[in-house]
Amino acid sequence: MNRVSKLSTALAGVATLLCVANLSAQAAGPQAPAAAAAAPAAVKPQAIPAKIALIAFEQAVFATNEGQTAVQTVQKKYDPTKAKIQQQETEVESLQKQLQSATTISDDERQNRVRSIDAKQKALQRDGEDASAAYQNDLQEAYGRVAQKVNVVFQKYLTDNGYTLGLDVSNQQNSNVLFAAPQTDVTRAVIDAYNASSGVAAPPVTGPAPTTPVRPTTTAPRTTTPRPPAR
Repeated sequence: MNRVSKLSTALAGVATLLCVANLSAQAAGPQAPAAAAAAPAAVKPQAIPAKIALIAFEQAVFATNEGQTAVQTVQKKYDPTKAKIQQQETEVESLQKQLQSATTISDDERQNRVRSIDAKQKALQRDGEDASAAYQNDLQEAYGRVAQKVNVVFQKYLTDNGYTLGLDVSNQQNSNVLFAAPQTDVTRAVIDAYNASSGVAAPPVTGPAPTTPVRPTTTAPRTTTPRPPAR
């Protein structure tokens, strides 16, 4: 039988595109009185040297101390549900084996057992789907809370270091980036910058290293002009 005890499903990919442009236009209006100050001239577009940064944004969010803590909190919340579903699955598998090895039971008894196993399988399927949907929703919310703050740090990092373009390469399958020099990857730098600014300590390791959570459908906020936080 297909296992349904997993509490997470593949989710949609995370994508952030931060494009720095300095374009503003002053719309023409009614003629101002002579005493009024002249409107500023529109800024003309001009070519500027490009400095591009790449970031695996989703991985960066989950790799921060706060992101790791958030994921562990969600996983801990669903540990009892996971254990319950695993117990149900074990029970169904045991009943199936018993039925397969029962060679002396009547046809009526066999049909009764088949119906009982089928009912338990359907209940197991429903419980697994409900648990997966609830887990996914909580993971999305946890990701979204941290992603908003990581995005602010990412924008500030780009501005402070003179980058003109930031690209998210979290999803390699959908990325149009075919080659990039290693020094253009700022993922680790942004993680370190966020950890330093958040003040959140690294979570304790209490067991095997957790696997990277599946990609939530919540995406990081998109902005066109990265700006440092207001002072």
